Amino acid sequence: MGSLLVGVVMVVGVFGVVIPFLPGTALILAAGVAWALLVVEQGSGRWVVIAIMAALFLVGIALKYALPGKRLSGQLTRTTLLYGGVAAVVGFFLLPPFGLLIGGVAGVYVAEARRHGNGPEARRSTVQVLKAVGLGILAELTAAVLMVGTWLVGLALT
Repeated sequence: MGSLLVGVVMVVGVFGVVIPFLPGTALILAAGVAWALLVVEQGSGRWVVIAIMAALFLVGIALKYALPGKRLSGQLTRTTLLYGGVAAVVGFFLLPPFGLLIGGVAGVYVAEARRHGNGPEARRSTVQVLKAVGLGILAELTAAVLMVGTWLVGLALT
């Protein structure tokens, strides 16, 4: 029964990668640690599983932030990034759980529209930001799926 509950929490964590209201990979890792501490009775294999999950967690988080930053490097002004960040935070509180994305995109568009006008350049910059953020989410989602897969292998072997 404990393993089933851990699995359900991990599935919620996978959805949390896409829905910014949930902690995502952190929830998956926490469920894995709970499984190792509370469900599995003995054996060092559980700690190997947790170590692999933790490494995947760290790589996923690093890529989540590094890939979009690298993709957008030098293409947007600090003002545009500031508008996007502030609007994302405001959107998070006004329209949970999707307001973070909606606010961030709206903030980038407003900043770019102020800079270039409401033309294709503002839309192009906004689409670039969406693609970069999507790449970061894809990296974290890949890490989440690999973490759950690692746990499933550990579950079968322990």
